[in-house]
Amino acid sequence: MIDYSITNEFGYQKDYSYLDDVIKRTLQHEKVLNANFSIVFVDKAKIQDINKKYRGIDRVTDVISFAFEDNNSLVYNNIRFLGEIFICIPRMQEQALEYGHSETRELAFLTVHGLLHLLGYDHMEKKDEEVMFKLQEEILDEDDRTKRRKENNS
Repeated sequence: MIDYSITNEFGYQKDYSYLDDVIKRTLQHEKVLNANFSIVFVDKAKIQDINKKYRGIDRVTDVISFAFEDNNSLVYNNIRFLGEIFICIPRMQEQALEYGHSETRELAFLTVHGLLHLLGYDHMEKKDEEVMFKLQEEILDEDDRTKRRKENNS
């Protein structure tokens, strides 16, 4: 059983129901059958505050993940409690324009990226970054909506 919630604090108006497929594919890749986590869409002020408070970095970022399993393996009734992902919608929109692809692709990317962090992936070392980013692209390339394509500017 995969149980997650998306809280749209920002008020993002575009359809993001495709994230359900992105999340399921990510968890299938990692052979996670039972998990609970949350995703929160926030504005720049909120993510900057979170970044400053918890990471000591006073700037806007695109995504921050808080993995509950960093300290202990949190399992209850065979369900893994993974943590929380905060995605800055204005930063996501800016990055979609910067990279020349769709908001759909960028939001899916940030979701996969945040979820992989909850599952223990990191990109502090070059070798780890290569593994994580390769996996992200594999997951995103499985769906035409989230493939990296310049002409996909929806």
